[in-house]
Amino acid sequence: MVAKDMISEIIPALKTSDTGITALNWMDVFKVSHLPIVNDKEFLGLISEVDIYDMNMPEEPLGNHPLSLLRPYVSENQHVFEIMEVASRLKLSIVPVLDDKKNYLGVITIMDLLHYFAELSALRTPGGIIVIELNSNDFSMSQISQIVEGNDAKILGAYITSHLDSTKLELTIKLNVTDLTSIIQTFNRYNYIIRGSYMKFDEEEELLDERYDLLMRYLNI
Repeated sequence: MVAKDMISEIIPALKTSDTGITALNWMDVFKVSHLPIVNDKEFLGLISEVDIYDMNMPEEPLGNHPLSLLRPYVSENQHVFEIMEVASRLKLSIVPVLDDKKNYLGVITIMDLLHYFAELSALRTPGGIIVIELNSNDFSMSQISQIVEGNDAKILGAYITSHLDSTKLELTIKLNVTDLTSIIQTFNRYNYIIRGSYMKFDEEEELLDERYDLLMRYLNI
């Protein structure tokens, strides 16, 4: 998924002739805290709520004020992960998209980014999640995959969290099964540290009901 495929069709661009009040009204309507200012196809920068509140006379056109605008953007062919990095690093509610000639194409909202990331990372697919702590030197995705597949499951997604002041990593894996018991037991046998395991409440409840029924059948034998 690249930037040009995620451009919002509803977020408008401001002109320098628009007032700060107009910008605030639009921000409220579209639930964002930034908006782009564009001159024809030229991207001038992003204006934020804070910028507007700092104006002495927000009822005047934006062009009447000395603006020190951020000019963050991504190119139309950048990947969703790169777009998320820009949005996260700069704490943006929208990310402008420019073409190869630096012409303004539109913006991507944080909500759209979350939507596409969920689709990309199989977050919507039913299944359990396991969080594993391990040393960076001991990390072996092939062994982890073997453990999971040895328990008749598959990894749908994997994400690594590292810390600058530590050699420890946290590996989060999304699996295609909800009963994680045997997989966790196998990880424990291989001396992996399990920091957490998760599944949807309704799936967990259904699993417990199934085990209860099996126990009742066993006791009735």
